[in-house]
Amino acid sequence: MDAPKKVRESALVSTRWMFPSDANPAGNVFGGAIVRYIDEIAAAVAQRHARKNVVIASMDRMDFHKPVRVGDLLTLKASVNYVGNTSMEIGVRVEAENPRTGITIHAASAYATMVALDENGKPTAVPRLLPETDEEKRRYSEGEARRKRRLGIK
Repeated sequence: MDAPKKVRESALVSTRWMFPSDANPAGNVFGGAIVRYIDEIAAAVAQRHARKNVVIASMDRMDFHKPVRVGDLLTLKASVNYVGNTSMEIGVRVEAENPRTGITIHAASAYATMVALDENGKPTAVPRLLPETDEEKRRYSEGEARRKRRLGIK
């Protein structure tokens, strides 16, 4: 088994500009486009942690807080919250910034569960997570509780 890894070793921040191809005719970015970008960054974070191919198993929370508009800069901040045997919960915070005004809003949040796969496409063990800060420890504990609820564990 690989040595435990720190949250910061796999955390990522990604920014992309929202174009008309991401949106409906009224200029609101499609929720599905945001979900796609969340899936992409969650997979990248999980793959960096596991150093193996990964797939999404579930997204048990996807909350849209505020609309995102064409022209906004969409910033996704993602990190591993919790690690099971073969799965990892990745937390993603989505912020939208109007680059003309500088106003930034918390647009969406999600928890994606990613599973690491071996060379035969079967689930495989991943390194443990070593939370360091109080915030990381809180996220780890909350992620563990969400996993128990997902799996029906008391």
